[in-house]
Amino acid sequence: MMRRIAVCPGSFDPVTLGHVDIFKRASKMFDKVIVLVSVNPTKKPSFSPVERITMIERVTSHMDNVVIDILDGLLADYVQRVNACAIVKGLRAVSDFEYEFQMALANRKLYPDAETVFIPTASENMYLSSSVVKQIAMFGGDIRSFVPAEILDDISKRLTQN
Repeated sequence: MMRRIAVCPGSFDPVTLGHVDIFKRASKMFDKVIVLVSVNPTKKPSFSPVERITMIERVTSHMDNVVIDILDGLLADYVQRVNACAIVKGLRAVSDFEYEFQMALANRKLYPDAETVFIPTASENMYLSSSVVKQIAMFGGDIRSFVPAEILDDISKRLTQN
């Protein structure tokens, strides 16, 4: 039996309730979802790749078909290597779409056997991003309604220290 594998890539720095919602919804659509923590050399992350993986593992532990991995290279190469049929991307607003559509076309050119699947965010997460969480936390704001409870303390401690 062929398993339908999806890859859900992102920096997840830090993972938010919006991300977790996309993971959960994708896990209902595919047999296996690989949450792929990407390493972007042009960004200065607040959390190391290992810390991000650990946090995502903690908030997805109840999702039996979700696994976490790290990407250090081209997404299309990874998707081909794991024999995935889909790349799952969450969309918050129309402004996300233009960039994500370009990426989808590039990935399709590099690996035509995988489709990009866009999942619109739940309305309560439309404004939510890792950047928003970081900014609120840096100024001592309450981020409880933006990040999973299991990792709230880790995120708060790190971001309010800086």
